[in-house]
Amino acid sequence: MFLSLRSENTLFGMGNPLLDISAVVDKDFLDKYGLQPNGVILAEDKHKELFDELVQRNKVEYHAGGSTQNSVKIAQWMLQKPHKVATFFGCIGTDRFGEILKKKADEAHVDAHYYQQNEEPTGTCAACITGDNRSLVANLAAANCYKKEKHLDLDSNWELVEKAKVYYIAGFFLTVSPESIFKVAKHASDNNKIFGLNLSAPFISQFFKEPLMKVMPYVDILFGNETVSETRHTDDIAEIAKKTQNLPKENTKRQRIVVFTQGKDDTVATVGEKVTMFPVLDIDQNDIVDTNGAGDAFVGGFLSALVQEHSLEECIRAGHYAANVIIRRVGCTFPEKPDFH
Repeated sequence: MFLSLRSENTLFGMGNPLLDISAVVDKDFLDKYGLQPNGVILAEDKHKELFDELVQRNKVEYHAGGSTQNSVKIAQWMLQKPHKVATFFGCIGTDRFGEILKKKADEAHVDAHYYQQNEEPTGTCAACITGDNRSLVANLAAANCYKKEKHLDLDSNWELVEKAKVYYIAGFFLTVSPESIFKVAKHASDNNKIFGLNLSAPFISQFFKEPLMKVMPYVDILFGNETVSETRHTDDIAEIAKKTQNLPKENTKRQRIVVFTQGKDDTVATVGEKVTMFPVLDIDQNDIVDTNGAGDAFVGGFLSALVQEHSLEECIRAGHYAANVIIRRVGCTFPEKPDFH
């Protein structure tokens, strides 16, 4: 019965494609560049040397990354067949890193349609790992150059948007092309499809509040993590979830669902009028290799169940499974096949 729902291009993601460069570093390295052990920041001038130093001083691993691309990649992995259930749009450079990204997306069976330009190099994200913490420094570069009229608006690309039933965009893309997000979100709302958005990082709701609030009426599923409460001046995450659920909404046929993950603590989700806690899977602290990508993995697992029209509880169970697999490995990587029933 569910097989008919799993067709090519059912899931659509758009965001900042980045080549992840991860390495284990020491506290001195973090201090040198003014980084927090678990921070997420955009690279400034003072971080220019960081990327070179990371590559020169350490054993690094490369992975296709960027929050949204990670999530659709994991959704595709959870689904396995057919290939290319997930479509992904974003901007890269015409360079070696761009070619690596294309190859990695292809290996993950994601139908990536990149907008390529030659003014900026392909974006990178340094994951500086200390213990089971990770500090992310993203140099968006080409990812910042996505142009709606040069890519999203092209008939051949827009047709892929129209084919989809579920849409997901991480909040990071609000810093790049809010007008692209708005166009996709409005399409989803007008056609009673499902549009998901992630709050991603505290700086999004702090500094990009205007585009965030403009797109919020079109959001059917809002994802966030425990850092959400830092920007809302309250520790009661259930209260935040409820308030967010009740923000104005265009498509009244679907009640907004709010899902907040809290690391090893329960995931909080609005179920109808109630706020429910869902315990995460137990894991021995010694098995945790890298929490980088756990949030993206949760969303990927969630989306894989969502495109099959499973219940919210089942979507969260799939999300918890995917996150549990990812944190046992370096980077946002996964074994050949999921073991999820």
